[in-house]
Amino acid sequence: MTSALVGILGGSGLYQMDALENPQEHALQTPFGTPSDVLVTGQVHSVPVVFLARHGRGHRLLPSEVPYRANLYAMKQLGVQYVLSVSAVGSLREDFKPLHMVLPDQFIDLTKRRDSTFFGQGAVAHVSMAQPVCPAAAAAVAQAVRTVLARDPSAETEGVQLHTGGTYVCIEGPQFSSLAESHWYRSMGAGVIGMTNMPEAKLAREAQMAYTTLAMVTDFDCWHPREAHVNANMALANLLKNAGRAQQIVVEAIRMLGTERPVSEAHTALQNALVTQPDAMSPEVRARLAALLPVQ
Repeated sequence: MTSALVGILGGSGLYQMDALENPQEHALQTPFGTPSDVLVTGQVHSVPVVFLARHGRGHRLLPSEVPYRANLYAMKQLGVQYVLSVSAVGSLREDFKPLHMVLPDQFIDLTKRRDSTFFGQGAVAHVSMAQPVCPAAAAAVAQAVRTVLARDPSAETEGVQLHTGGTYVCIEGPQFSSLAESHWYRSMGAGVIGMTNMPEAKLAREAQMAYTTLAMVTDFDCWHPREAHVNANMALANLLKNAGRAQQIVVEAIRMLGTERPVSEAHTALQNALVTQPDAMSPEVRARLAALLPVQ
C-alpha cells in the first residue's frame, strides 16, 4: 500500500491540495467505517503526503457527521507520522482577529455525540492528553507560517498575524454559539472556537501520530460588542481570503516536517497507555486494531 509521512486534514475552504504531485486516489475501508472521502496521496517537495477533505469534497458532512475514527485510522494505515489539521475557527479574544492564524496548544472538548476512541470492546488504553499538540511539529508549522507571511506583501497590508499557543474549545455544532455560551467559553480562557478538532486530536494520539492545527480565524463568534455576529457566509468569505495563503503554508510545513522529521512523544504514546496487552486480546480485537498495535 502507498505510504505517506504527513497527513493533511483539509477543513472548510480547503478541499484539495493544488501542489500535490502525482496524485492518486484511494477509496479505503477501515474497521471503523469509510472515511469522509477518498484519500489522495502524492508528493510535495519529494515528501510523501496524503490529503483528506474532512467534510468531503463539496462540503457534504456536518461536523458531527465526520467519520473521525475512519479518517485517522486510514491515515495510520498509510503510515502517517504527522497530522496537520487546517481548520476555520472563531475568535474568543480581542487580539485574535479575522484573517489571523493561530496554532493552539490545548483543547477543551465539549462535543457530545462523537466516538472519541479506537479502544473498548475488548481492549483498554488510556493515552495522556496533557499536551494534545506535538510541540515539535507545531514549531515546524509556525516557522512555515512565518516564512510564507514574510514573502507575501499583501499579508502585512491585510494585517495577517500568527499567534502561537492558546486553547481551542470544540463544540458540537452545527449551530454557532449563543451569546451566553460565547461568554462562558471566554471565561474558560479559550482563545478560539471550532467544531472539528475533537476528537481528531485524541484519535491521532491513540494512533501515535503527532498532531497540530493551523486555525484560520474567520470571525469574532458572537461575544464581541462591536463586531457583527458570525454567520456562515461571513466565515466562508474570510476563509477564502486566506485560502491561497493556507495552501502555501501547508506546502512549506510539509517541506519542513519532511526535512526535520521531529521526534514526538506522540510516536510512542501507547507504550505506557495500553492496559490490555495484545496477547490478551481476542483475534477479532487484534484485527480491528491492527494498524495501531505494536508488530508482534
